[in-house]
Amino acid sequence: MSSGAGARKDTGGERYKQRAVLLRVLVYVFVTHFIAGFITLLFYLGQHAPK
Repeated sequence: MSSGAGARKDTGGERYKQRAVLLRVLVYVFVTHFIAGFITLLFYLGQHAPK
């Protein structure tokens, strides 16, 4: 009986870990694209700045 409860806890822990990894990956991808877009914007504005 206790092994079944432990298995359920492990399954819940695995789901939590999977969600945490997914969230972390999504945040990293979003932040990376945001920074890349910002750098691209800086280059664009630098090229079109009055000289």
